[in-house]
Amino acid sequence: MAAMGLIANGGNAKSLAFEAIRLAKKGDIEGARKKLKDSDASLNKAHNSQTGMLTKEAQGDHIHVTLLVVHSQDHLMNAITFRDIAGEMVDLYEKLYKSGALKRDAK
Repeated sequence: MAAMGLIANGGNAKSLAFEAIRLAKKGDIEGARKKLKDSDASLNKAHNSQTGMLTKEAQGDHIHVTLLVVHSQDHLMNAITFRDIAGEMVDLYEKLYKSGALKRDAK
């Protein structure tokens, strides 16, 4: 069950980070920052699941390592990396819009 928590929350975090990039690209930096905060909240939930798994392991309650468990850890690490990169991209888009190098589409 913990592995599924990592996969679900990690996947949600990555999707939210991707939405942040899309919003920043359009010039909605405030919206992008909100999506990054939402992504962080999902990562926190996933991290709590992972911490629970690690705590049990440290207490001698060893889990059977399956492909699902390995996949869940991989999923989480990719989500964390993607979130970090998304934050950098939002910062970059913000600078580009503030400098005038990019302009918002008139809609």
